[in-house]
Amino acid sequence: MATSQFSISSNSISRFTNFASKPTSASNLFSIRPAIPRISTTRSLSVKSVSSNQKQIVKDPISEEEDASSDSVASFTPDAASIAASIKYHAEFTPSFSPEGFDSPKAYFATAESVRDALIINWNATYDYYEKINVKQAYYLSMEFLQGRALLNAIGNLELSGPYAEALTRLGHDLENVAREEPDAALGNGGLGRLASCFLDSLATLNYPAWGYGLRYKYGLFKQTITKDGQEEVAENWLEMGNPWEIVRNDISYPVKFYGKVVSGSDGKKHWIGGEDITAVAYDVPIPGYKTKTTINLRLWSTKVSPQEFDLSAYNAGEHSKAYEAHINAEKICYVLYPGDESREGKILRLKQQYTLCSASLQDIIARFERRSGRSVNWNEFPEKVAVQMNDTHPTLCIPELMRILIDVKGMSWKEAWDITQRTVAYTNHTVLPEALEKWNFELMQTLLPRHVEIIETIDKELIDTIVSECGTEDLDLLQKKLQEMRILDNFEFPASVMELFLKEEESSAVDSDFENEIKNEGDGIIDEVDETSTKEDESVNTEEDEEYEETEENEETEEKVIKPKRSELLKPNPKLPAVVRMANLCVVGGRAVNGVAEIHSEIVKQEVFNEFYKLWPKKFQNKTNGVTPRRWIRFCNPELSKIITKWTGTDDWVLDTEKLAELRKFADNEDLQTEWRAAKRNNKLKVASLIKEKTGYVVSPDAMFDIQVKRIHEYKRQLLNIMGIVYRYKKMKEMSAEERKAKFVPRVCIFGGKAFATYVQAKRIVKFITDVGATINHDAEIGNLLKVVFVPDYNVSVAELLIPASELSQHISTAGMEASGTSNMKFSMNGCVLIGTLDGANVEIREEVGEENFFLFGARAHEIADLRKERAEGKFVPDPRFEEVKAYVRSGAFGPYNYGELMGSLEGNEGFGRADYFLVGKDFPSYIECQEEVDEAYRDQKRWTRMSILNTAGSFKFSSDRTIREYAKDIWNIKPVELPGK
Repeated sequence: MATSQFSISSNSISRFTNFASKPTSASNLFSIRPAIPRISTTRSLSVKSVSSNQKQIVKDPISEEEDASSDSVASFTPDAASIAASIKYHAEFTPSFSPEGFDSPKAYFATAESVRDALIINWNATYDYYEKINVKQAYYLSMEFLQGRALLNAIGNLELSGPYAEALTRLGHDLENVAREEPDAALGNGGLGRLASCFLDSLATLNYPAWGYGLRYKYGLFKQTITKDGQEEVAENWLEMGNPWEIVRNDISYPVKFYGKVVSGSDGKKHWIGGEDITAVAYDVPIPGYKTKTTINLRLWSTKVSPQEFDLSAYNAGEHSKAYEAHINAEKICYVLYPGDESREGKILRLKQQYTLCSASLQDIIARFERRSGRSVNWNEFPEKVAVQMNDTHPTLCIPELMRILIDVKGMSWKEAWDITQRTVAYTNHTVLPEALEKWNFELMQTLLPRHVEIIETIDKELIDTIVSECGTEDLDLLQKKLQEMRILDNFEFPASVMELFLKEEESSAVDSDFENEIKNEGDGIIDEVDETSTKEDESVNTEEDEEYEETEENEETEEKVIKPKRSELLKPNPKLPAVVRMANLCVVGGRAVNGVAEIHSEIVKQEVFNEFYKLWPKKFQNKTNGVTPRRWIRFCNPELSKIITKWTGTDDWVLDTEKLAELRKFADNEDLQTEWRAAKRNNKLKVASLIKEKTGYVVSPDAMFDIQVKRIHEYKRQLLNIMGIVYRYKKMKEMSAEERKAKFVPRVCIFGGKAFATYVQAKRIVKFITDVGATINHDAEIGNLLKVVFVPDYNVSVAELLIPASELSQHISTAGMEASGTSNMKFSMNGCVLIGTLDGANVEIREEVGEENFFLFGARAHEIADLRKERAEGKFVPDPRFEEVKAYVRSGAFGPYNYGELMGSLEGNEGFGRADYFLVGKDFPSYIECQEEVDEAYRDQKRWTRMSILNTAGSFKFSSDRTIREYAKDIWNIKPVELPGK
């Protein structure tokens, strides 16, 4: 890598850019303009120079144009020379490094700050215009935003990739090498955060007025390292050198309260007083759209307390920890994404995170609404100007927090506030897993957020009244079922009015029972006589069926003698279990819309997860199949394939209109296209081979099939099924001669990636197992390049941007009915990868679009899962001999001395926590390995495989996040695109 070492001193400024002369064009302005915006209630745009001698020569580009049009946005295309001057300027005047050199890290920061200048101009102009026209906005609240690197994405969206590459070449650097210096922002974990980031990209690209809200984690989730013991976690250091993309807004901060108590004032209003007070401070990150000036905002909250909270007396007395305690308590809220919640302290910290996100964001949204409304604020218009989307259950506290602000602060009645809340907030469900449908301990929440618990209790009471009113009291069995499934407060006392209904029923039943017993006693003799006669008449016929019938009768008599507990007893809280707040139920009750994220998932949401709610409010429920941005996930991460697509479709419009990808179907059998397609894939594989060598030390062949499974490590995603299949493959290879192996198996590089949550023991065992299997196979000279197993450590967006374009087979093999959607499956398909998977999540729709013959399907269907688990519980499941063979092979110590008894034991037995193969690995194993044989057969025919690859890209057009966002905007948020004037 060539570098240019130069020191930027006062004597050399003239060599970089002529600051003494007034800029004669907008492009010159780009070269000297640093990024220091300020917030103004009248105009948000202000980008001033840090150099005092520049004040008289640097002008606001929008102000300069105001004579022609006060709403226009300055438009210019900087060239490589002006960009190089801008980069040099930032190396001197916004330094994050010492002035001695200009190495790659410094070049990255200066380049990013140069790009940020351009973004700030568009960014401020966007919101200045939104403020002026008072447009309705959508606000997307998420605990995760998995952004990935921003540099290449930003200059790509600005259509400046070429000029920036040339500018850096002039400065002795390569754009790709400089871009690698950027750490991935550690603001997310998996699909939830990546989806949120794709949505922001699409919102900006499609010119929708919107804003993202999240938390600014200091360390994020964790950095994953792989050692001989498996996964180990260390703190992520993404902010260690600073973040050139963010701007701290010290003038935008809001108070957030915890603990304390609720009192009633003389005016009858509730007041939340006392407790612990912190401050949430805004950090803003610009999100540029593609081929548009629209640049929206991701606002991240950081937490602190005022300097007055520092106990100077304690510090001087040597009690240093005590002195800084308040600061630590505030700052740790934004230290780590998903802190471990095994302890009470961990649970409190998580709940603080969720409330901080909701409270600060809503205060900010309301402040903006009031400012735009001017002197006369009409709160009935709030839902007409604001749409709040809760990404999963983490932001559920938006509902009671909005109610609290409207009632306690703005003085509304309960009815008014509830109407506004229900018309403003919407909820996206991302899971059917019971453990992921959050339930918070009532006592803990009451301690931390006492006012919110009061509000939730009232919502729950009104919900009970609604259920009783809608269901009626004729069928109390049905009413009991609905109440127990739908209540927000679980294991909690029912109101006296409800208990009275069931007590009356029991009193009535007792009277009826006494009456029946009297009649029965009077007629006992007659009944006995009839029974005796019947028995004598039937004595001559005594078949096996009669014996079974008699046995059944005896059982029924026995069951009748069992005293059923009274219903009123069943409805009482179990003192051995805690009362909990069911956050998902609160989302459904308080939200205007509830959506799943794939067709099959949305049906499960309606028919199983929230069936009773669906029966009550069917119009609330929608489907919004996920999507991914084609900019980052084809255009920028796979430039070779992008050029091929543009060439053969005749346009690059597919980047904005993915339906044009379907044009590729016409050329799927064209040999020239297939040759170009294979060449692009191989070049991408060469990049991954280098990555694997760098990250793991393993050497892999680019001529082997690249078989990839990268996602969060979880039992339901079944990385265990994948590695068990690999073990079976390896064992069979070892039993064959070299010639037999070569004839039977296609060479494969099996690549895994993903993080196991730090306290998820079973998931960490799976990571250890994968790495042990890899270590054995990869060092087996007899097998050679026929099979390699690689676990890529610390999987993130940047790694995905290399792996996905190189993939040929991708595994999406979750237990059917358990994956809400998945988004990586869409990215792989877009990049011409063939999928092997179950009919789960978005796999169902991908298979429909790309064609059944271009998708490798195996495994049980979602509607079969419950019966299969029941079959297992009854001891009727018979495992496939091949599966038993693999388990025995693992237990033999073939992959090292580690004891895999617990891991293999989870696949055995018929019941019990952590046993009985809940995720049906053994059930689907035979189907899976047979399907893998079909994969080998197809891959041998490279013409057929390439055709399948092309048709996967062609059929992926539906899975653009642009399509998803248009559906959200139309069906849930009711917002429309707003294009900035003067573009």
